[in-house]
Amino acid sequence: MTDSPSVPPRDKSRLPSRHSTVGPERAPHRSFLYAMGLTAREIAQPFVGVVSTWNEAAPCNIALSRQAQAAKRGVTAAGGTPREFTTITVTDGIAMGHEGMKASLVSREVIADSVELSVRGHCYDALVGIAGCDKTLPGLMMAMLRLNVPSVFLYGGSILPGRYRGADVTVLDVFEAVGSHAAGKMTDAELTELEQVACPSAGSCGGQYTANSMAYVSEAIGLALPGSAGTPASFESRDRYAEASGRTVMEMIDRGLRPRDIVTRQALENAAAVVAATGGSTNAALHLPAMANEAGISFDLFDVAAVFKRTPLLADLKPGGRYLAKDVFDIGGVPVVLKALLDGGFLHGDCLTVTGHTLAENLAQVQIPSDQDVVHIATSPLSPTGGLAGMRGNLAPDGAIVKIAGLKRLQFVGRARVFDREEDAFAAVMAGKYESGDVLVIRYEGPRGGPGMREMLATTSAIYGQGMGEDVALITDGRFSGATRGLCIGHVGPEAAVGGPIAVVENGDVIRIDADNGLLELDMDPTTLAERLARWQPRTHDVRSGAIWRYGETVGPARYGAVTHPGARAEVRAYADI
Repeated sequence: MTDSPSVPPRDKSRLPSRHSTVGPERAPHRSFLYAMGLTAREIAQPFVGVVSTWNEAAPCNIALSRQAQAAKRGVTAAGGTPREFTTITVTDGIAMGHEGMKASLVSREVIADSVELSVRGHCYDALVGIAGCDKTLPGLMMAMLRLNVPSVFLYGGSILPGRYRGADVTVLDVFEAVGSHAAGKMTDAELTELEQVACPSAGSCGGQYTANSMAYVSEAIGLALPGSAGTPASFESRDRYAEASGRTVMEMIDRGLRPRDIVTRQALENAAAVVAATGGSTNAALHLPAMANEAGISFDLFDVAAVFKRTPLLADLKPGGRYLAKDVFDIGGVPVVLKALLDGGFLHGDCLTVTGHTLAENLAQVQIPSDQDVVHIATSPLSPTGGLAGMRGNLAPDGAIVKIAGLKRLQFVGRARVFDREEDAFAAVMAGKYESGDVLVIRYEGPRGGPGMREMLATTSAIYGQGMGEDVALITDGRFSGATRGLCIGHVGPEAAVGGPIAVVENGDVIRIDADNGLLELDMDPTTLAERLARWQPRTHDVRSGAIWRYGETVGPARYGAVTHPGARAEVRAYADI
C-alpha cells in the first residue's frame, strides 16, 4: 500500500480502530499489520473494511473482486486504510429446486453475522460492502445497520440480456423451458440451445427479480450512491462508482454520518415504494422488515404492503412486464425511477443519503426521458397500485404476499391440492398430475418448518412452461423467487410448522383468493377450522444439526423478516460506539 500524504491525518481517538492500533500496549497488534506491508501512517489512519461476496459459484459475484480493488483505491486516495475481506453467498439460481435452497435465506443471516464478527474482531471504523446475488444485498445492508459504522453499499451490477432466436432472454426463460420440455413443447436441442445463451456475462439476473429489486432499494433507502445500481456488471465503468464509494465512506467518517441516520421509517417507505413501482420481488417484504429490525424500527409485512397499495406501478419490467435492468440503465438508471416517484409525491424527498444530501437534492437535476416507455411518469402509470400486494384472511392471519404485476386474473376460487414439501409438488407438476382450477398448497417450507423458507421458482416456472400459469394458483408458507410470475402467494403466516391454518388444509378444501382486495380465505366455518387446529400435531423435519438446524431453532416469523435476533431495540450499545 502507499501513503496519502496530501490528506491530513484524522483523529482516531473516537474510532473503533484505536483499540487495535493505538498505544504501547498495541505493539503486538501493529506487528501483524507491519507484516502485511502497512506503514506507520497507514496504521494511524482509519481502517475501512471493504467486503465483497466475490466467489466462483455463479456470474452474480464473479466481477466483485475487481470492483473491490477500485473501492480500495477510493479509500486510499481519501486518506483511509482499506482492509479487504470476503463473505459467503448462496446463489439462488443454482440452489433452486433441490435441498440446496434451504441454505439460501440462512445465508443472509450468516452474511450479516460474518461481517459483524469480522468488523468487531478487527475494529474497523467503516465499511464498503459490494454484493451481487439475492441474499447478499440485504445481508450486507443488515450488517451495516447492525454495526452502525459509516457505510456505503455497492451493487455489483446486473447481467446483460441473453439472445435466443431474436429475443432477449433471462434465466427465467430457462426455468420455464423446463416445463415446456416436460410438456413436449420444446425439444432437447432447443432446451440446450437456450441454456447456453441465456446468461451471457457476469452479473445478477437481469429482470426485476430479487437482486435488482434490492439494488434499487439500496439507492432509494440512501445507502448507495445515486446511479450506482444501474450499470451492468461487465461494464468497467462500474469501477468509477466503486472508487467513489470508497471516497464517500471517508467523507462519512468526517461527517459522523452513520447508517441509522439514513435508514429511518420514511427511508424504509421509500424502499418499499421503489419495489412496488418496479413490480419487484416479493422477497423485499421479507428483507425490508429484517433491515428495519437492525435499525430498531417496527416495519413488518403489513407496513410494507401498505406502501405497495398506495404506490403506482411505473416501470414495465420483467417478469410481469417487457423490459430488463439494462433497459433502465440505457434511459438513465434507477434515478429515473426515483424521480418519477418523487415528482408524483410517492417518496419522502427529505430523507438523508450517504452523499450527505437528501434524496430530493440528489435527484434535482435528473430528467425523465420522454422518448421511452420503460419508466412511466406517475400521472400515466401502468397500474394505480404497485406490482405487489399484501394479503390476509383466515388462511393467513399473519399475512402473505403476492406479485400482481402483469397478472390478468386477480381473483381465484379453487380446490386445494396439498403437498407437504416442494419436491412432491414439483414431481406432480412435471407429471401433469394437477388440473385447471387447482390451488396448489405447499406447506412446511416456512422459516422454521423447512427449515430455511425455500423459494419455489422451479415449480412455478414449470407450471408456466406447461401453459397453465393463468389456470392454477399456488400458496405456500415458503417463498418465491423474484422471477416467479402467476397467482403465487408466499410467506403465508403463521407457517405450518407452528400450527398456522395452512397446516390443516385438506385436499378438496375450497380456497378463495382476492389479490385485488388482499384476501386469502379458506371457505370454512370458524368452528370447523378451530376443531382442525385443535387436532393438529407438530411435525419434525430431517435437518437435526448444523447451521440450518440452528436457524430453524432461532428464526422468527416471516411477517417480521424471518430474523434470528432481537435487533437494535434490545441493544445497549452499538458497535460503532465502543
